[in-house]
Amino acid sequence: MSDDPPLSGDDLVRVLGTLANPHRMRVIAALSRERAYVSRLARDLGISRALLQVHLRKLTAAGLVSAHLELSEDGKAMKYYEVEPFVLRLTPGTIAAAARTLTPPETVDPHRAER
Repeated sequence: MSDDPPLSGDDLVRVLGTLANPHRMRVIAALSRERAYVSRLARDLGISRALLQVHLRKLTAAGLVSAHLELSEDGKAMKYYEVEPFVLRLTPGTIAAAARTLTPPETVDPHRAER
């Protein structure tokens, strides 16, 4: 996301919505220091692995975090997460430009639940 073109309105809403959660902000903060696997990250953050998995899925879907499977020395498959580089610059102008690209409300599926 760092050198990508400006986000569309829909993408900006998705990214900001994803970041508008204290757990996900803490995950980004922890992963910005170093990549980690779920069990260690859950321990470090003091949350359950199940709850962490929910937040990691949302962060991954928003393109803010990526996951890579690796084999440990004892042969276990471990999924490591790391932050994808991104820059969000919010100004009235960038928000206005993004707003012009928002999906019109009549085309948004009202039955699609926010996940």
